[in-house]
Amino acid sequence: QVQLVESGGGLVQAGGSLRLSCAASGDTFTRYVMGWFRQAPGKEREFVASISRSGGSTSYADSVKGRFTISRDNAKNTVYLTMNSLKPEDTAVYYCAARSGLLVAVEAEKYNYWGQGTQVTVSS
Repeated sequence: QVQLVESGGGLVQAGGSLRLSCAASGDTFTRYVMGWFRQAPGKEREFVASISRSGGSTSYADSVKGRFTISRDNAKNTVYLTMNSLKPEDTAVYYCAARSGLLVAVEAEKYNYWGQGTQVTVSS
């Protein structure tokens, strides 16, 4: 199984940028489709972005499309989420997730492994 550790969260002003990283270990990274999800206080966990095993296919939530970019470096066993033009409504705990399927997926239940999360706070 794979272990996931997120980093890169923090406090940023609206309009600013952050890059989250998720380092994977314990298994062959290229076996996994990777995803980012987020959960704001009092809300359900929601899909943010997903990337295929090769990095050639991605999917985004409408709320982040054009502002966020998911990428992966298979040589470094790391997936990234670059977040630009951040808004206060992007404030949440961001989770990295891995699934051992072939296709990108938006449903949280399709992901087998999860990181502990990293807090992103966007001030207005």
